[in-house]
Amino acid sequence: MDNLDKLENQSIFILREAFAKFENLAMLWSIGKDSSVLLWLARKAFLGHVPFPVVHIDTSYKIPEMIEFRDRMAREWNLNLVVGQNRGALEKGETFPLGRKTRVECCTLLKKDALQATLEAKGYTGVFVGIRRDEEGTRAKERYFSPRDKNFEWDFKDQPPEFWDQFTTDFEKGTHIRIHPLLHWTELNIWEYIHREKIPVVDLYFSREGRRYRSLGCAPCTGSIESAASSVPEIIEELRATRVSERSTRAQDAESEGAFEQLRAQGYM
Repeated sequence: MDNLDKLENQSIFILREAFAKFENLAMLWSIGKDSSVLLWLARKAFLGHVPFPVVHIDTSYKIPEMIEFRDRMAREWNLNLVVGQNRGALEKGETFPLGRKTRVECCTLLKKDALQATLEAKGYTGVFVGIRRDEEGTRAKERYFSPRDKNFEWDFKDQPPEFWDQFTTDFEKGTHIRIHPLLHWTELNIWEYIHREKIPVVDLYFSREGRRYRSLGCAPCTGSIESAASSVPEIIEELRATRVSERSTRAQDAESEGAFEQLRAQGYM
């Protein structure tokens, strides 16, 4: 068994364990490479079918190709797609920069608040999220089964121990659970798996006129990198040589020291 097989088996085990232990689950889909791999793994875990709704929080500022990809894959994979938005904030213009909001405040309104409202409206008690420990410092503090309180707030200083694949799945009633089946993967693992499995991803990841996106988010806050990588194997080779952070092009991450950690503690992805 090679490394990708081990990663896959662990993630499928977590997906099935969560499905057996928790009711009314959903999966978050950002339309990026990680959550698309998570969707692929869910289809493998459940015989080609995703047996829970797939939630996309649409800020209305996503790059158009992302929305086109979302709708096409939802049709092809027969997904139960749920789209959540903070319509109130959008209609009032309470966004960066027109509403004189910072990027982090904008994320709070259009992502965190929209996610919380969607989860409450649908009654989802737990959600699968495609985050990885190597992606960002705050996410390294997560657990595979990560409890939140009734307001979806996360106490990163008080997390259940997870040793030797012994996972805590018995939580008090009313606890909201975030499940992270990709926590042990790296960015390189993700692309190696995409290559092996031939998983479809948004074309924005591939070089156009010498630039490509390495991380995808809202158009005003996500930049591209200089790159000649126009195929998955070329991206893999590029990653093996780089020492630059994956989220270096995400403007909200650098806006304020500690702001991203606080945002996630309040319920952000």
